[in-house]
Amino acid sequence: MHNSRLISPSLLGRTALEAAPLLLGQTLVRVTEDGEVRCRIVETESYGGAEDRGSHAFGNRRTARTEVMFAAGGVAYVYLIYGMYSCLNVVVGDPDDPQAVLIRAVEPLSDKDAELMLAYRGEFSGKKANLCNGPGKLCRALRIDRSLNGYPLNRGDGMLRLEAGDPVDELPIVQCPRINIDYAGEYALKPWRYYIEGNPYVSVKDKQPTPWKQA
Repeated sequence: MHNSRLISPSLLGRTALEAAPLLLGQTLVRVTEDGEVRCRIVETESYGGAEDRGSHAFGNRRTARTEVMFAAGGVAYVYLIYGMYSCLNVVVGDPDDPQAVLIRAVEPLSDKDAELMLAYRGEFSGKKANLCNGPGKLCRALRIDRSLNGYPLNRGDGMLRLEAGDPVDELPIVQCPRINIDYAGEYALKPWRYYIEGNPYVSVKDKQPTPWKQA
């Protein structure tokens, strides 16, 4: 049994831009019939508010898909890309202000965690980090799908939850532009992707990342 505590409610109440770097180093826990799988969050992207052209909720667009983004911070937003791969986001901020942080990559915390993730992921090629170094990959490795859309991430007995992890001020965090959002115009260039520099599970290393400093 782990001596674990849930992530701070104040973090989940922040904007996506504030929360995205602060989620790095925190622990994502997925409970399955085989037991708990525990991972460190190592890469995130901010999708903040109605003005962000990269966001599904740009212009306060409220649809069946985006409605969960307008919830109060602390629930999961799970959507499909290419009609087949789930992506996990953490909804943050105030109600009616669509703020979400995409979880882009995680690192299993133990060999046992990695073994379960490998069993769920199925065959894959290349190095160990390829297990969960991308939003679709980590959802397959953690059995996260649309059935968890809207699920509360702040319950101690939850099947999917966020627990406090590494102190953020001890991590080498960098920031750079987000990935695959060319449609977002000038917002495609904003440095709203964050990752732990040097971590092998990061999906894409930027050539010129900027060190992130906590305000």
